[in-house]
Amino acid sequence: MTNEKMEQRLASAVEKTAPNDVNGVLSRCDERKGTVIPMTTKKTTKKRWTTLAAACLAVMLLGGGGIFYQQAHAVASVVSLDVNPSIELKVSKSEKVLVCTPLNEDAKAILADMGDGADLKGAKLDVAVNAIVGSLVRNGYLDSISSAIMISVEDKDTARAEKLQRELTSAVDGVLQTCEAKAAVLTQTLTQDATREQQARENNISTGKAALVNRVLAINPALKFDALAKLSVEELKDLAEAGAPAMPIGKDAAAYAAEQYAGTAALDSVTAEVDSELDEFPAHYEVELHTTWGEFEYLVDAYTGKVLSGQKDLLTTAPVGDETAKPTVPTGDIGHAKAKSIALNHAGVSENKAYDMEIELDDEDGTLVYEVEFKSGGMEYSYEINAATGAILKHEAEIDD
Repeated sequence: MTNEKMEQRLASAVEKTAPNDVNGVLSRCDERKGTVIPMTTKKTTKKRWTTLAAACLAVMLLGGGGIFYQQAHAVASVVSLDVNPSIELKVSKSEKVLVCTPLNEDAKAILADMGDGADLKGAKLDVAVNAIVGSLVRNGYLDSISSAIMISVEDKDTARAEKLQRELTSAVDGVLQTCEAKAAVLTQTLTQDATREQQARENNISTGKAALVNRVLAINPALKFDALAKLSVEELKDLAEAGAPAMPIGKDAAAYAAEQYAGTAALDSVTAEVDSELDEFPAHYEVELHTTWGEFEYLVDAYTGKVLSGQKDLLTTAPVGDETAKPTVPTGDIGHAKAKSIALNHAGVSENKAYDMEIELDDEDGTLVYEVEFKSGGMEYSYEINAATGAILKHEAEIDD
């Protein structure tokens, strides 16, 4: 439909349904700034006035609706949640999530079951934040007492930013208490800053984390922004509190140093948990290695990468009660399936007749053994099998009561 036809239809509708109140209609139209329209009422016909009124009414309806839509979908605040995962939420004035963006690979894993953040669009901000923090807890980011989550609110309206900060801090603290998580909650409000926004984009972090990095750089300008950006919020917080004397090696490097020292770097079965203690003396990382034969703790210097304490060469030595004891441990491993087969064959029990099967690799007086337990035909069997040779070291069979 052409503009002329639309104008004619609106004019006809107004002429049939509205009184000839030209001055009243015009008085309710917004003034057009920058344009002067001289008008005289003496020679103006009724049709011309109704056409003008219809056009004005269309502007009011269409323009007003557009303004309302723009206001409802305009970004009023930017909220970021940082641990090591960095997640950014753009929020409307009514505190509805407009966009949820994962800013690094760790964040994508946190938002994986939320459509990478798309499922949170339209949700109330507090609901979205609760969902994200719950996922952080489930993924183990907030378990340690030394871990920290930072909430940053960026807004032109300082009062609104502070209000959001208080509300979100309370909501996050509530989730952490419910989940019995031990992490600290850090908060900050920010005003818009073009330089900080560019730093955040270039390093795939939030503007909130960029502000924390700049805080550390203010203490020690010799450090590099891109290197600091790779650290977790926990590390940055501790580094600032310690006076930022140097660039720490980072959690990944600390874990690798511990595994090299333990001799397990080539084993995919070994996993590591790392906590930073940069505000202690000496500054260090606590690394806990989880192996099939136990858990081992190491302290790694935060700036040199030197291992300060922990059991060396786990494949040839292992602790037995006394940390100083280093008995020899065979390096071979027959595997769970072979250990099960040896036990079943010795007991004369077929696999389909065995139930309640349990197999564990354990350290027995300095020797790695498979402990195999199962039940069959009213009997309960237990075996200890040398993990390197497959030799049966101990076995028992008793009535299952």
